[in-house]
Amino acid sequence: MSYQIREVFKPSIIDCLKNYSKKQFSTDLMAGIIVGIVAIPLAIAFGIASGVGPTEGLVTAIIAGFIISAFGGTKVQIGGPTGAFIVIIYGIIQQFGTGGLIIATLMAGIMLVIMGLTKMGSIIKFVPYPVIVGFTGGIALTIFSTQMNDFFGMNISGVPAGFIEKWGCYFSNLSSINWIAFAIGLTSLLIIILTPKISKKIPGSLVAIVIMTLIVWLLKKFAGIEDIKTIGDIYELPTGVPAPILPELNLAEGESTWSVIRSLMPAAFTIAMLGAIESLLSAMVADGVISDKHNSNTELIAQGIANIVVPFFGGIPATGAIARTMTNINNGGRTPIAGMIHAIVLLLVLLLMGPLVGLIPMPCLAAVLIMVAYNMSGWRTFVSLSKNPKSDFAVLMVTFVLTVIFDLTVAIEIGLLLAIVLFLKRTSESVNIRHFRDEIDPNQEMDIQINNEEKLIIPKGVDVYEIDGPYFFGIANKFDEIMSTIANKPKVRIIRMRRVPFMDSTGIHNLEILINQSNKENIHVVLSGVNESVRKSLEKADFTKLLPSENICANINIAIERSKQLL
Repeated sequence: MSYQIREVFKPSIIDCLKNYSKKQFSTDLMAGIIVGIVAIPLAIAFGIASGVGPTEGLVTAIIAGFIISAFGGTKVQIGGPTGAFIVIIYGIIQQFGTGGLIIATLMAGIMLVIMGLTKMGSIIKFVPYPVIVGFTGGIALTIFSTQMNDFFGMNISGVPAGFIEKWGCYFSNLSSINWIAFAIGLTSLLIIILTPKISKKIPGSLVAIVIMTLIVWLLKKFAGIEDIKTIGDIYELPTGVPAPILPELNLAEGESTWSVIRSLMPAAFTIAMLGAIESLLSAMVADGVISDKHNSNTELIAQGIANIVVPFFGGIPATGAIARTMTNINNGGRTPIAGMIHAIVLLLVLLLMGPLVGLIPMPCLAAVLIMVAYNMSGWRTFVSLSKNPKSDFAVLMVTFVLTVIFDLTVAIEIGLLLAIVLFLKRTSESVNIRHFRDEIDPNQEMDIQINNEEKLIIPKGVDVYEIDGPYFFGIANKFDEIMSTIANKPKVRIIRMRRVPFMDSTGIHNLEILINQSNKENIHVVLSGVNESVRKSLEKADFTKLLPSENICANINIAIERSKQLL
């Protein structure tokens, strides 16, 4: 067991420290400081948007960021709270409270560890791209819609959770717009957009927060303008790392803790899937930039450990963050030390700069999240995918609409289901079944090379069927239908399987039915070109009880000779 764990859990930091140098530490130190500065506004914004607060966002970035770097399977991954979780976290808090969020995050962490230990890291990569783009775009639009209240300074209490209801509420309260707050939000947005054109090293979100916080403080101090909400007006200011806590559920009358845990299972699964997908996507992007290869299973285990530990300190779900990871790479970070330094920088902010965090204006923070939503939206990808097969675009749009209108959990489940159904449909359509009755061209159809230009003659009373593709449940019935359309029954049926890479249980079951039915009709069945994988599947199913071993032939030549003997 310990050997198996060592096989899948190999933190990158172990190899990185073997030849670590002062020069590398200096570049990691600079990268870590810069990433930490970049992460300050994002951690605060994600914490507030998720329905918790600035302290929880910073705590998540500190603890999860340190653990993901220390135990992760990539050299440059930066972990912490991300925009992808905002919608699901907010929904959990509304329904189950913070105690429910702690339990859901803890369960998600356990799921991630199990995924890593069972080597599911590579499987996660095969989640269809349209599904990823669809729910990411849907999350982006949802985040954007949640920021209108603060961006326009409407001060609406009790904004509806539903997307349509939320916008209806906004339009019915247009008269309550605070134009000064709106000007602050709009100016912040312009600063965030324009800063990269001047300097790519300095994060626009940080520049906007520093400038607009100073302006709002001056307006309050000297102009008497007090109606611009700041973080300190709404949330308790961070004063240090919170003490560990245990989850407390607000149970309704007659409701058990176990029933709530069962109710939280879909949300926990969604958190785990989002964490796995986003972290591994970030790791793959990083691999391409630094020419490295990450360990996906180790990365999932590290993500799981982070999400098991974080909730006990009031934190929220965390994963690898693509934007912060790229910032780390672009500033010279090449080992996990940079990510650990980024967490230490955030810890210093939490311990020393709590009062300053409280001065940040909410319209400015809304502008930061609006920019995050824009960058997440991937609208250019939507446009490019619209030119792809209609089925792919349909999966994308269904996932997108379900995420926005209904629920992220439902969107992922139905999006994946649609993608699987379409994949099976395409695979079934790509499998070709051919029927030979008279002869086979040796130049095109032989299983083995021969120096014979003559065509291989099929004896009278023998039918040859060739399956080109996997023999699984999507194609098994199709094969039966083709055979049922042939009026004249042969004495021997040769089923060529040289191009069948695998068989599933339904394919084996249908083949059993075919052989039993053929036996009743006094028709012999001969299999040809069975590969090792398919042969093992047949042996496990005790196929030799139905079919003599001599009727399972290596190639078509032997199968034809066997059919002559049977005739």
